[in-house]
Amino acid sequence: MPLLAGYMVPHPPIAVPEIGRGEEQKITDTLASFDEVAGDIARIQPDTIILTSPHSILYRDYFHISPGKSAIGDFSRFGARNVSFSVQYDEELARAIADEADAFGLQAGFEGERDPLLDHGTTVPMYFINKRYTDYKLVRIGLSGFSLQTHYDFGKAIRRAIDKTDRRVVFVASGDLSHCQKEDGPYGYQKEGPIYDEKIMSVMGAGDFKSLLDFDEGLLDACMECGHRSFTIMGGAFDSTRISTKQLSHEATFGVGYGFCIYHPEV
Repeated sequence: MPLLAGYMVPHPPIAVPEIGRGEEQKITDTLASFDEVAGDIARIQPDTIILTSPHSILYRDYFHISPGKSAIGDFSRFGARNVSFSVQYDEELARAIADEADAFGLQAGFEGERDPLLDHGTTVPMYFINKRYTDYKLVRIGLSGFSLQTHYDFGKAIRRAIDKTDRRVVFVASGDLSHCQKEDGPYGYQKEGPIYDEKIMSVMGAGDFKSLLDFDEGLLDACMECGHRSFTIMGGAFDSTRISTKQLSHEATFGVGYGFCIYHPEV
């Protein structure tokens, strides 16, 4: 079956009330966008969510697909151990993705899992999705040190695997934007921060995924982004697909960019 929707989402732990302890109320647009994304997923009722995370297992020359039947995680590193997660993996679709990547000549698979616990790039979006919808399996995929073009091609391989299964699938591309947009932010201020956020929101807001390949690597390094390759994989999954795009919000209240967009194939 076809890919039914895609979502550009950030993963700020501070958005979770048990972690933010009131600070999350400073990013109300972000909270509203998470709820809208979750509501859209609940409306679609997918069998499987494919989620790409910059904080999953990352190798320079390999795309890591989380192996096994299931995984667990919690927010203990953020002081909220009582918030925990358990999810079943879609082993069949994960294997199909690995096989299609191999057919594309890409290095991807299940080897080298250093830490099986769910990362916060996965669990923060899951926290909000699970408030609306829980009847799904997950395919969790890390990024790599490969080129932007290779990430885009990997997305095309993922789409081919989706098309060969009978799954109802949505794609969640998890990633924060620039980390250096305010002097009092976690990484201070660099002029490239606002430049990147304005440009990426323009590109993603238009659904112009091939323009993701045109970003200068120097800009990506200087702005301290973490989601660009995640978005690029999703872009490849929508290659040659007519889509409708809805840009939800952008905030950088704490010096880190949080951007949201929703994508639906046009029929």
